[in-house]
Amino acid sequence: MLIMRHELLLIAITVILLLVEIFLPADKKSRIITPAILLMTAVLILGFIPGPTGILFGGMYQTTALTLMLKNILNIGVLIVMIQSADWLKKPENKEKISEYYILMLSTLIGMQYMISSGDFLMFYLGLELATIPLAALAAFERFKEKSAEAGVKLIFSSALSSGILLYGLSMVYGTTGTLYFAEVGPAFTGTPLQVLGFIFFFAGMAFKISLVPFHLWTADVYEGAPINITSYLSVVSKGAAAFILTILLFTVFSKIALMWSNVLYIIIILTITLGNLFAIRQQNLKRFLAFSSIAQAGFILLGIIGQSQYGMATVIYFVLVYIFSNLGAFGVVAIISNRSGLETINDYDGLYRTNPRLAMVMMLSLFSLAGIPPVAGFFGKFFLFAAAANHGLYILVLIAIINTIISLYYYLLVIKAMFLNRSDRPIPRIKSDFYSSLGLILCLVGIFAIGIFSAVFEMINGLSFGLY
Repeated sequence: MLIMRHELLLIAITVILLLVEIFLPADKKSRIITPAILLMTAVLILGFIPGPTGILFGGMYQTTALTLMLKNILNIGVLIVMIQSADWLKKPENKEKISEYYILMLSTLIGMQYMISSGDFLMFYLGLELATIPLAALAAFERFKEKSAEAGVKLIFSSALSSGILLYGLSMVYGTTGTLYFAEVGPAFTGTPLQVLGFIFFFAGMAFKISLVPFHLWTADVYEGAPINITSYLSVVSKGAAAFILTILLFTVFSKIALMWSNVLYIIIILTITLGNLFAIRQQNLKRFLAFSSIAQAGFILLGIIGQSQYGMATVIYFVLVYIFSNLGAFGVVAIISNRSGLETINDYDGLYRTNPRLAMVMMLSLFSLAGIPPVAGFFGKFFLFAAAANHGLYILVLIAIINTIISLYYYLLVIKAMFLNRSDRPIPRIKSDFYSSLGLILCLVGIFAIGIFSAVFEMINGLSFGLY
C-alpha cells in the first residue's frame, strides 16, 4: 500500500471532496476551498517523507526514488494552481462548481502519477487517458462562455486523435516484441522498420501532449479559451508530466534507437523553439502569448533529452521544476488582473507599475526567469540544458538555442516595457490581492530564487537520476 501512497492519498482526497459535494448545501460550497488546499498541502508534505519503493501488479506499477521526486514536483505545481484558483472560484458563477473543479484536477493528477509509475504500456496508456479526459472538462469549465466550450471541444478532439495515433504505434511495438512491459520491450526493441514506424507514431502522440511543432496547432486556441487557471495547469503540470514520462521511455525502452530519435529531436527542437518564439512576438492576448512561449520552452526541454546522459535527464527535471514556478508566477499575475478587471492584452498592461508595482515586479521576475536572465533560476535551468547538449557535441544546436533565447528575451521585454515604461490614460486600477492570490505569487517568487541559489537542488536531482540512462 505504501508503495502507491501518492495515488492512494489523492484518491482519498477526491472521495472526501465528492462526499462534501453531496452533503454540503449549495450556498456553502465556497467553504471547501481552504480544506482542499490544506489536504493537498498534506499530500505534498507526506510525499517528501522517505518511504518504500518497489513494484506492484507483476511489474505494471513501479515506484523508485526518481518517480517519487517527479510526483512531488507535479504536486508542487498543482498546489500552487489550487491556491491561485481560490479567488476565481469564489466568483458567483463558479461557487456551485468548486468541488467539481478540485475533483477534475485531482483526477488528472492521479492519471499523471500512474503514468509516471507505469511499468508497462497498458498502465501508461490508462494513466494518460485518466490525465487527459478530465482536462477537457476543465478547459470547458466556464461552459456558458463560447470560447471555453470551444476550448474543451478542441482539446478532446485533438487528444482523441493523438491518443489514437499513439495507441496505433504501441500496437506495432507490441506486435513486434510480444510484450508491453518496459523491461522486456527494451531488450527486444532491435530497430526493425515496423518497430521504428511504431515508435514514430508513439512519439507523434506524445508530441501532441507536449505541444511540439508540428503538433502544436491546438495549443494557442485551447489556452486562450480555457479559464486562466486551467491554462496555467495545462502549460505546467500537464506538460511537465508528459515530458517526464517521454524522457524516461526514450532513455530506457527506446535507448537502442537513440541515434534515430536524436536526429528526429534535432529537427523538432529547432522548429519548436524558433516557431514558438516567432509566433509569440505577434501575440497581443497574454494567454496566447504565454501559450507560444510554452511551446518554445518545450523545445528547450528537449535539449536535455537529446543530451542522452544522466546529466541530461537531471537537467530536464530541474528545468521543469524551474518552469513550474516561473510560468505559474506569470500566469498568477495575469489571473489576478483578469479576474478583477477582465483585461488580458499586453496593451492593457501599459503603466501597470504605477498602479500595481508589486504585480509588475512579480511579472517581471517571472518573465526574466522564463527568458533565462541571471540571477533567477531560469538562467541556471537553461544553462544546464545547453551544457547537456554541448557535452554531446551538439554545438550548432546550442548556438541556435542561444539565438532563440535572445529572441525570447525581446518579446518578454515587450511586456516589461509596457508595464514600466509605457504610459496610459486608463491604467489598470490598483488591485488588492486576496490572501490566496498573494500566497501563490510569494511561493512562485521563493521558488524562482531559491532553486537557483541552492545548488543542492540540482545535485539531489542529478543523484536520483543516476542509473536511469
